[in-house]
Amino acid sequence: MRRTVFNEDHEAFRETLRAFIEAEVVPVYDEWFAAGQAPREFYYKLGELGIFGINVPEEFGGAGLDSHKFEAVLYEETARAGVQFGGSGVHVLLALPYIKMLATDEQKKRYLPKFVSGEEMWAIAMTEPGTGSDLAGMKTTAKLSEDGTHYVLNGAKTFITGGVHADKVIVCARTSAPTAEDRRFGISLFAVDTKSEGYSIGRKLDKLGLRTSDTAELAFVDVKVPVEDLLGEENKGFSYLGHNLASERWGIAFGAYAQAKAAVRFAKQYVQERTVFGKPVAHFQNTKFELAACQAEVDAAEAVADRATEALDAGELTPAEAASAKLFCTEVAHRVIDRCLQLHGGYGYMNEYPIARLYADNRVNRIYGGTSEIMKTIIAKDMGL
Repeated sequence: MRRTVFNEDHEAFRETLRAFIEAEVVPVYDEWFAAGQAPREFYYKLGELGIFGINVPEEFGGAGLDSHKFEAVLYEETARAGVQFGGSGVHVLLALPYIKMLATDEQKKRYLPKFVSGEEMWAIAMTEPGTGSDLAGMKTTAKLSEDGTHYVLNGAKTFITGGVHADKVIVCARTSAPTAEDRRFGISLFAVDTKSEGYSIGRKLDKLGLRTSDTAELAFVDVKVPVEDLLGEENKGFSYLGHNLASERWGIAFGAYAQAKAAVRFAKQYVQERTVFGKPVAHFQNTKFELAACQAEVDAAEAVADRATEALDAGELTPAEAASAKLFCTEVAHRVIDRCLQLHGGYGYMNEYPIARLYADNRVNRIYGGTSEIMKTIIAKDMGL
């Protein structure tokens, strides 16, 4: 089936990106994998390439586009090469929408030029050690000082992607107690400078997958946050978080589809080269049937991912549709990548093969951004159940 989601500009970007990955990432990726993170200077290269500024207005140094299709190309190309761009994904996919939606003109002038260049990397801190999907239960607090010049931030966050290299972190904290009618009330968002006194990075977490993405625990002890770094209105943070969940879940869905597509590519190449019982593994009927079934699932996931992309760009992707896309694409990726690893035999369990890394990387897709069970709950509610 012919795809219509991308145009000539997207394909030109794809060529540039593919060449960049081959020259700048593939040769050193094993080093990043062993180190557990991409080097900080790599993000300056992404800034120079224009990756961070695609959806940033021109007045702040960006390209001024309003589309997620270039991000989609990036998902496909990194998956195709079996690499990741460290923790930079959260910089664009998660942090940028909040800056664009909530920041004042004065804040944008301070934040966005350095955002685009990679001089300041951003992360977002929602999850806490005692709260996962239940964000309304967060305990981190931000209390306004008596003179009204700053907030005093105290608490802890965990599973913060990009948390080691981040220069700015959007921290979700309680500025007021929840009400009896609405336990979600009282959460606010702040752009916190990681060089602030009392701000500390705890463990760099040792994850099953996404090994080149720096993920950390954060702690705040009497951190002073200027009132000028409050994002949006006080106490309305939960509604802001909900507003951007559709784009976040789209990103996970599209990334999962891209991983599944890459897995079929890796498996096809392997079975054509690997010989057993005197002939290539690809010659056996079981191999052909397995890959054919995987390809059919990838085709379906591609259609779902592309439809969600078009809806997101049109501003029409509903929470239920985003949940459906995430649920479907991540479950497809789970099945496809597992079957493609099986076709690699014992070598599929070795980290030197991209299918093994893909298997580990993919597992979190059904957890973060809302678990598969949460996605089913959202979809069922939308169905009137």
